[in-house]
Amino acid sequence: MKHELPSLPFAKNALEPHMSAETLEYHHGKHHKAYVDKLNALIPGTEFENLSLEQIVQRSSGAIFNNAAQTWNHTFFWNCLSPEKQSPGAELSQAINESFGSLDQFLEKFSEAAVATFGSGWAWLVKTSDGKLAIETTSNADNPLHHGRTAILTCDVWEHAYYIDYRNERPRFVKTIMSNLIHWKFAEQNFKMRRSTAAA
Repeated sequence: MKHELPSLPFAKNALEPHMSAETLEYHHGKHHKAYVDKLNALIPGTEFENLSLEQIVQRSSGAIFNNAAQTWNHTFFWNCLSPEKQSPGAELSQAINESFGSLDQFLEKFSEAAVATFGSGWAWLVKTSDGKLAIETTSNADNPLHHGRTAILTCDVWEHAYYIDYRNERPRFVKTIMSNLIHWKFAEQNFKMRRSTAAA
């Protein structure tokens, strides 16, 4: 099975001034594409050749995992972004309030975790096996899917995600993303999907 680079769910200039078309040209068109191309080069003749991307992430290790997970992580990240400023829906808002006290407290804790992530990695809002929301960070390509948890939303804190627009100012990048670009409708869909799965 050949994996394809998915199109962005918005125009390359749609996130400006918060994220430039130039950043998306490099981040999506070069970095994300490189992971997809490398994955396609690595899997022929292996047990992963005909598996879905999610199955590869869950079952692989080493170079195949790194490229599959980064392919999945970036696709998920693009869907976490929206050019239209949004707020969480009622169900997700309630869960955030129960887990973190308020939306503002969640945003503060999430941003702190993202900024404090050492080196390259990701910050995630996840739903754990006990049905609660939690903030997690992962290094390099690692992600919640690999550990059996459901991702609700993420923020990419690899330097190539922000260097063109923010140079080395990761805190300003994270604050901008969390304040202006989160696709809360996508997060709500992820949250509800997990709820229905857990109830089944």
